[in-house]
Amino acid sequence: MKKMMILMAMMVTIVTRAAAMSYTEARAEALFLTDKMAYELNLSNAQYEAVYEINLDYLMALSSHADVLGSSWVYRNHRLSCVLSSLQYDRYMAATYFYHPVSWTGNRWHFAVYTRYVDRTRFFRPRPMAYNDYRGPQPPHVGHVTPPARPHNGHTVTPPPTRPNTNTTTRPTTPTTRPGGVTHTTTTTRPTTTTRPATSSTTNRGNFGAHR
Repeated sequence: MKKMMILMAMMVTIVTRAAAMSYTEARAEALFLTDKMAYELNLSNAQYEAVYEINLDYLMALSSHADVLGSSWVYRNHRLSCVLSSLQYDRYMAATYFYHPVSWTGNRWHFAVYTRYVDRTRFFRPRPMAYNDYRGPQPPHVGHVTPPARPHNGHTVTPPPTRPNTNTTTRPTTPTTRPGGVTHTTTTTRPTTTTRPATSSTTNRGNFGAHR
């Protein structure tokens, strides 16, 4: 009986390790997911940087199907509620491919965003600055994020502590082209903390149907 229990424990460990995402896979998926969130939610450059880190942290925390809607998912929502405006957060929750981005079926991870955006090579933003140097949360987590001023869906959100970021990096001005051939120029500034911006704007980003 004791040998059987040891064998079962070893099998669970092997399966868990096999399910955990590598940094390379998590980074690629976080980039694609964040790019589409930036497009639909009209994220500012600072929000874009913060949301990428939040998504990467979540994906790197996944090691089994129980984690999909576990504490790391709750933690992700807490942090996003502090980064996004109330309107952006409501739109985020309404888009199930953002709100529930990952599932585990057939012994593999599935990413819901690809049901909306089938072209995996198309991106709307340049890579965030964090893509090159951020490798996930560094313990210990210190500091706190300010809760949003308005409860979401009638529930007050009290986020757990997050990793502070004291480095500010400004990317050189980079021209990018939006759908419809409109060229604009953006300057990406890495946020010093993952807090909700004082102001945000939401605009019509065009017909999403073309990207299904």
